[in-house]
This record gives sequence, structure tokens and C-alpha cells, in this order.
Amino acid sequence: MQVDLLIIGGGINGCAIAREAALNGWSVLLVEADDLASHTSSASTKLIHGGLRYLENYEFSMVQHALEERRLILDAAPHLVRPMEIVLPHDNAVRPWWMVRAGLLLYDWLAGSGKLTRSRGLNKRDHAFRVPLKNVPSGFVFSDCAVDDSRLTLLNAMDAARSGAQIRTRTRFISATRNHKSWTAKLSDNSIVEARAIANAAGPWVTAVDRAHGLANTQAMKLVKGSHIVLPKLFDGDHAYMFQQPDRRIVFAIPWHNDTTMIGTTEEGVETADSPAISDAERNYLLEAVNTRFLRQSRAEDIVYDWAGVRPLVDNDTGDDRTTTRDYRLSLDSADGVALLSVYGGKITTARYLAEEAIGMLSEAIGKVALPATRKRPFPGGNLPGSLADMHATVRNRWPFLSEANVARMVRSYGTLIGEMLEPVRSIESLGTDFGGGLYEVEVRWLVEHEWAKTADDILWRRTKLGLSAPPETGGKLSTWLEANG
Repeated sequence: MQVDLLIIGGGINGCAIAREAALNGWSVLLVEADDLASHTSSASTKLIHGGLRYLENYEFSMVQHALEERRLILDAAPHLVRPMEIVLPHDNAVRPWWMVRAGLLLYDWLAGSGKLTRSRGLNKRDHAFRVPLKNVPSGFVFSDCAVDDSRLTLLNAMDAARSGAQIRTRTRFISATRNHKSWTAKLSDNSIVEARAIANAAGPWVTAVDRAHGLANTQAMKLVKGSHIVLPKLFDGDHAYMFQQPDRRIVFAIPWHNDTTMIGTTEEGVETADSPAISDAERNYLLEAVNTRFLRQSRAEDIVYDWAGVRPLVDNDTGDDRTTTRDYRLSLDSADGVALLSVYGGKITTARYLAEEAIGMLSEAIGKVALPATRKRPFPGGNLPGSLADMHATVRNRWPFLSEANVARMVRSYGTLIGEMLEPVRSIESLGTDFGGGLYEVEVRWLVEHEWAKTADDILWRRTKLGLSAPPETGGKLSTWLEANG
């Protein structure tokens, strides 16, 4: 098999690079050792944001790029990305009032014009924002966006595949040998691939892939674990809270699925990205953060779900995980029209921008034309003819036998793709097997055929988030069905 570009890694960066390349007409093969978004890209704080706290480290350029990408993603995936007001109670002992206000004004200015409301001071009329909290003498309100990180990764892969890219999950990159005119790569499915360029987007494993297979490696990395907990709903409303911790870190409290609140994140240096798990110390840190602020108190027994992911950070020699840059680095090694590009670091928000830069660098290296292809392109399902409410009403009227909760969930997840998924459905019986929790066979078939789902966990946790609300027997029913219909 011959391709222009072989991509190692099916996280947000690898899938975004595949999308950018495929839309430029390149032949692309992406390989992922596990499921798409199965590691770092499904373990984030689920935000599309500029990164207010990074202004404190003078990372103005990164924040500005992220804010521009926030605007583009909101336009490209209005079904998946949700504008969200964030309440920031003020703690003068951590940062003085003027510093926070100046940072928010700069954040607004860097964002430019757009759909999101600008920052302001918390006032007495913000009763709903104040009610869940203990004493809040002052604070601020600003805007960012919430997102389903794993679904955003999948939409990148889907758009790439619809433009000709091949996506192979559960396929591991084994090794690569550089020849005069190409790379010869071996994969775990025993196939051999000839590629003019390789993009190593293996996330936390990028340097391990480089070193194990004799590829170039020029950037020191730092692995930082971030953990989250999910608690029963701590407050009403669609807004979130951002708390300044005494150690100057930030903890978010964000409305999540099935009437829960997500709390995160932590920052803990680790030696390996394999099998990350939340520690008791991290649980206690997050519980203390919310118990200090919220009237409703929580205990370890109240945690309904937790996760940990490892973020690969570019090591900029600060000696402090909190101030280590969240920007990315692209390292290119090329000669005679053959190239290797290694991706170090990166964020969910800036993946499209990273991909555009990566393909620009590779196009010069291998002599293949590439132009920015994704700046104004909607993601699959994002081409809404009207508002999200209009889409909701259309689906409810066309398929009146779907529950209100299912309509809301599916519109948010699939946007206009719901029309493709449910096109053959004429009655509740034609939805097929009921797996429980609002999950039916027609949706499972779609996820298998169009979104590379292979296991119950792929479906329940990375594609639908129904793992939180579906009955215990759903996983077993799904596994049996997948085995019979695989």
C-alpha cells in the first residue's frame, strides 16, 4: 500500500492532521493502537477555551490562537460545542482583584468580536450564581465553551474518512525504515505501507515511538496526569465555576451528563502514560476544593465516576508543572522529498490550527501542494439550517416516539447526521433492539459502521456517554450483540 501520509495516533491531533491532509487531496492512512480518542483526547476537562490562566505565564500568542480557534470550532460544530458562562469567585489571597480583572479584559481583547459575552463583575443580581456557594463577596463572570472531547476527535476522523482517508483502529505502528524515496512502515496487522511522510502524533507516547523505532527526537517532554471526579449535581443552571486554589492552580466545576457535576483537574507529574488512575490524594484535593466553596458537601462515597489522563507537555525548563507551557512544538526531519514530523504537546482547542501548520510544513518537505482547508468548514453534523432549538423541534416532530431526553442527547451528539442515522426509522419498532438507557440498535449500527466502534466501552463512554445512566445490563447486551454482528 502506498500513501502520501502515514499518521501514527488517533487522538485529536492525529485526526485533525488526517482531516487537513485528506481535504487537500492527499492519500492518508491513520493508525491507532486502541480506539480513537481512547487516551488523552477523552480525558480532558471538556473545554474549548483560550486558557485564561496561561496569560499569567505570558503565553499571549498561544491564548490568542486558542481564542480564534474557539470561535471557528463554535461555528463549525454548533451542535457539539456549547457556549458557557463561567463564574470566577475572587480570592484576593491568591491573586489581587486588579490582576484578575486585567487578565479578563486582555482575554476579551485577544478574543476579538464573536458570539460569546464579554467578562464582567459578579453583581447582586447574579443570585443564581451565588446561591450554591458559601460567602462570595466578589467575583467575575466570563465565557468559554464546553465540548464532548472524544466526539470532536471522532468528527475530525469522520470528515477525513469522507474525504478519502483510511482510518484503522486497533492497529499498532511497529517500525519504519527510510528509503531513498519513501518510508517503509510495518503495522501490527502484518501490512506494509510505503509513505512519503510520517506524522508521529502519538501524544504521550510520541518520544517512545521515536526512540523505539529509530525516528528523530529533538524535544524533551514532560508527562503530567490530570484527574477528574464526577459528583451528583452540585448546582442548578448551565453555567460553570472556576476556583482559584491556594497553590495557584485552577479547579473547574462543570455541569455534566445525567444531572452530575464534573470536577477537575489536577496536575501530577508521572513517568509513564500507561494505565493512568486517579490517586486518593487527587480525590481528596478535588473534594476539598469543592467543599471549601459549595454549601452542598461531598464525600468520597459520593463520587459516581472518575478518570485520569496524561497530558504530554513540552518541557520548557520551568521546573513547575503549573507553568510548563501548554503550547505545542512541531519537529520536522526531511530530505530528498521524504519527511517525518513529530508532534509534541497540543490542546483540544488548537488541534485544527496545529494540523494546518503541520500539513503546511509537510507540503514543502515532500513537494505536495496544500492550502488551508478547514478554517471555515463545518464538521459533519454541524451544518445546521437554523438554531439548535430548530433542529431539536424537527427531530421531535419527525420521530415523535423518541423520548425528549433521547432527542436532546442525539441532536447534541450528531447534529444533522441524525437524519442519516434515523432515515430508515418509521416507528419505535424499527429502532431495533433496545439496549437500555435510550440506546437502540439503529444507533449502535451507525456507531459501528461510521464511527469505528468495536466494543461496549467505545459506545458507552467515548461516543454516547450513556455509561453514566444506562442500566448495568446494557454493557453485557451490547457486548453480546457486537460479538454476534462483528
